[in-house]
Amino acid sequence: MICCLNPDCPNPLNPNGKKFCQSCSTPLVSLLRNRFRVIRVLSDEGGFGRTYLSEDVDKLNERCVIKQLAPKFQGTWSQKKAMELFAEEAQRLQDLGEHPQIPTLLAYFEQDGCLYLVQQFVNGENLLKELQQRKVYNSREIQSILLDLLPILKFIHDRKIIHRDIKPENIIRNKNDGRLNLIDFGSSKQFTAKVQHKSGTSIGSHGYSPLEQIRDGKAFPASDLFGLGATCFHLLTGNSPFQLWMESGYAWVSNWREYLRSPLNPELDFVIDKLLKKDVHERYQSVDEVLRDLTPKQLLALPPAGKSSGKIPPTKAPYLPKSYPLLKTFILVSAFILLFGFQESWYKHFRRIQTSLVSRLSQHNSSTKDEAFLGQPLNITLGKASLANTLQGHENSVLSVAISPDGKTIASSGDDRKIKLWNLATGSPISSFNTYSQQVNAVVISPDGKTLVTGNDDNTIKIWNLGTGKQIRTLTGHSDSVHALAISADSQTLLSGSDDNTIKIWDLATGEQIRTLVGHTFWVRSVAISPDSVILASGSFDKTIKIWNLTKGYSIRTLEGNSQTVTTVAISPDGKTLASGSRDRTIKLWNLATGKEIRTLVGHVNTVTTLAFSADGKMIASGSRDRTIKLWNPATGAEILTLAGHTNTVTSVTFSPDDKTLISGCEDNTIKIWRLSQ
Repeated sequence: MICCLNPDCPNPLNPNGKKFCQSCSTPLVSLLRNRFRVIRVLSDEGGFGRTYLSEDVDKLNERCVIKQLAPKFQGTWSQKKAMELFAEEAQRLQDLGEHPQIPTLLAYFEQDGCLYLVQQFVNGENLLKELQQRKVYNSREIQSILLDLLPILKFIHDRKIIHRDIKPENIIRNKNDGRLNLIDFGSSKQFTAKVQHKSGTSIGSHGYSPLEQIRDGKAFPASDLFGLGATCFHLLTGNSPFQLWMESGYAWVSNWREYLRSPLNPELDFVIDKLLKKDVHERYQSVDEVLRDLTPKQLLALPPAGKSSGKIPPTKAPYLPKSYPLLKTFILVSAFILLFGFQESWYKHFRRIQTSLVSRLSQHNSSTKDEAFLGQPLNITLGKASLANTLQGHENSVLSVAISPDGKTIASSGDDRKIKLWNLATGSPISSFNTYSQQVNAVVISPDGKTLVTGNDDNTIKIWNLGTGKQIRTLTGHSDSVHALAISADSQTLLSGSDDNTIKIWDLATGEQIRTLVGHTFWVRSVAISPDSVILASGSFDKTIKIWNLTKGYSIRTLEGNSQTVTTVAISPDGKTLASGSRDRTIKLWNLATGKEIRTLVGHVNTVTTLAFSADGKMIASGSRDRTIKLWNPATGAEILTLAGHTNTVTSVTFSPDDKTLISGCEDNTIKIWRLSQ
C-alpha cells in the first residue's frame, strides 16, 4: 500500500503502483526525500498535518515516525506559530535525542510545500491507552512510573528545556524493554529569563498543565512536575484532569484524595500532594527534590566505589541483634503517626523520627557483628567484594553477558549490534562480531564450551563456534524478537523465548526445531532449564511463570504470584528452587516441584531485571533498574550486600564456575568484573 500525504484525504491508503490517490486525486509520493516510505496515518494534527508510521529504506526498512506540517492559511499568525513550534521541536529532538528514552531526530526537511520531521519510532502503547485497557494502577506501579520518568525530566531540565505538555498520551511504554519514553516536544520551551519572568504564549493541556502556564504562559521545571503529578493522579483514579478542569477548573487539585479508590502509602501520598500544589512556589522545584522524598532509604547498602580506586571497600555481612528495642520503638511511632492520617506536618515529623531511629539502629547493627540475622544464623558470610575491572568497548547498552565453563572467556552482546569476547583474567578483548542489522538481545554459551548462541531483534537465533568465531547456522521460526535463551546441561537442547509469546525447543547440533510451546499471552522474556534437563521455567510479561515438562512439551502448572511483569527466572543448581524477578521490585523463591512460594526478597527500589544462582547454590545475584546488584542468601532470604558502581540499568549478571567472580552488564555500556571472597 502507498499512503496519500494530503492531510485532508479521507481515505489515504492506495494500492501499490498507483500514481494518483483514488480518494482525492493528489499525486502520490512513493518515497519522501527518496528515503522514507509512508505506511499509514498514526494521528491527525487538526488540519495542520498528520503523523505517519513510515519505513527508512536507508536503514533496512527500520520503522520511524514522520510528522507533517501542512499549513492551510498562509501568512496567518496561526501558520507562523505552527511553523515556529515545528522547527523548535526538531531542534529539541536534535539536542535531546541522545537520551535512550527520548526519540532521536532522523531528518528535518521541506518537500512539496510541507515541512517534515522524522524521528525514531517507539514501539509501544501510550499510558492513556494502557490505562483504558487495565482501568487502574496501584501505588507501587505509580512509584515505578515516577522513578522511570523523573530521570528523563532531570535530563531535559539540566539542558534548560521544559517539556510543557506532560500527560499520559505523551508517555509511551516501549514494547522492547518496558521502559517509558517521553515524546512530543512540540510545546517545549527553552528555560530562559524570558520564560521565567515574562508572559508568553499559553501552551499545554488544560488540567495537566499548571495554572501559571495556562493563565500566564510562564514555564518552570516545577510546571513539568505538576504535569507529572496530574498524570499519576489520572492513572491512579481513572479521572481525567482535563474533564475535571472542564467541570470546575483547578478545584480538583485541592481535594484530589477524594477521587482515590484506596489510600496511598505515606511517601507516595506526600509526593503527589506536593507535585499538585496550585501555587508554583509550594510545589517541588526540581526533580532531585522529588527523588529525595520518593526513594526510600536503603539500609545496609554498600557505598559507591571511590573514583580513585574504582573498588568497592570490604563489607561484612549485615546483622541485626537478637534484642532490638529500637525497632519496636520505630514500629510504635509509625503506628501512632498512621492513626493521625497522612497530613504534611505529621509526615515530616514522622520522617525525622524515622531517620533518627534508622541511623541509631544501623549503628547498633555495625557494632554487633557476631549476632544472628533476625535470630537465625546465616549459612554464608561474604568477607568482601571489590570491583576488579570495568570493560569498555560496546558503543551502546550491554544487554547480556555469559561466561565460558572454564571461566576464562566472557561473551557479551548489546544494542550496538555487536557480540564481543573478552579475556576474564586480563579484561582484554579477544574478538568482536559485527554482523547484525538489529540489536543482539541475549547471548549464552553451551555447557561443553564449544558453542555460542545469540537471540536477536530480527527474530532469528544465530549459532557460532566459540573457538573460531565462525557462524555455524541461523535458526528461523519465531515471528518476533528473541530475548531469552537457555541450553541443557548436556549441550544438546536449546530453548528460546520470544515476543511472539512462544517458546521453541531446538536440537542444538542440527538446528532442527523440535516443538513450540504455546500458553503465554504476552512476550516471553526469560527461560531456564533444570539441571536434569527435564523441567523448563518461563517468565512472561503476562505476569505469570509457566513450568513445563521439557521432554514431552506439556505445561505442568502456572505460577501467578507476581503483581507485575516477570522479567527474569533462574533455577538453582540442585534443581529444587526457582527464583523469579519482577517489575514489582521483588524476587520470589518457589519450590520447583510443588509450585509453592517459599519467600519474597525485598530490597530493590526499581524493576529486578536479571537473576543468577552461584554455582554452589548458596547465593543469588540480582540486577535492577535501580543501578545496583544485590547478593542474597536463598536459604534465609537475607540480603548479604549491595554492589553499587553502575550508572544505569543492570541488564545481566552471571557467576564464574568457581563463584569467585561476578560479571555484570549494564545500559551504561560497560561490563564490570567483581571479585568475591568468603
